[in-house]
Amino acid sequence: MPDRKVALVVGASRGLGLGLAHAFVSRGWEVIATVRSAHGRGALETLAGNGLVSIAHMDINKPEDIAALRKMLSARALDVLFVNAGVAIDPSIAAETVSTQDFVDVMVTNALSPLRVIGALHDLVDPEGVVAAMSSDMGSINDNAGGGWEIYRASKAALNQMMKSFAVRKGDGRTYIAMSPGWVRTEMGGNGAPLDIETSAAGIAETLIARSGAGGIHFVDFRNQPLAW
Repeated sequence: MPDRKVALVVGASRGLGLGLAHAFVSRGWEVIATVRSAHGRGALETLAGNGLVSIAHMDINKPEDIAALRKMLSARALDVLFVNAGVAIDPSIAAETVSTQDFVDVMVTNALSPLRVIGALHDLVDPEGVVAAMSSDMGSINDNAGGGWEIYRASKAALNQMMKSFAVRKGDGRTYIAMSPGWVRTEMGGNGAPLDIETSAAGIAETLIARSGAGGIHFVDFRNQPLAW
């Protein structure tokens, strides 16, 4: 029996992160899932009952937590590293009026911290594996025809740019993906979104698996369709 594939899903306590953990488990993968606190373990502990899920604690905005997870996983080999992180403020706030602290909070959580996690953990990923982060089609500068969500858009565009720079700088043959999940019925997406979590998460998992071994950096959606940077 071949070795079981392993995915590390960062930010898996709820929403799309939890959905992605379910998607990988349903495909027979082992999942290492991170949560920020013990309060977020509930749904994952239920999933962990099948023996395929282990839970670790990490707040991606705390470098010491990232370092501790790196040390804990130092002997592990991963096939997928997926960083799920995203916060937003009032989408109607214009960039020139946002408070400095709100701007910093969104940029750190959505762009800087995911890159810190990737920087610390990417070398645990198999050379034929995938390193990915949750982006958004709103991170596309080319496709911004509607405006709004200015700070969130900027943070995801920054994430895309930094991921592209990281992948080019490393040039290590791994596949790097900035992933758009589509408009999903989550706490952020709202009840009017057309996609449910299960559909988006299943598409994300299949896209990551399909892109394994491709190498380079890609900005794609959950249907494995390329997006304009």
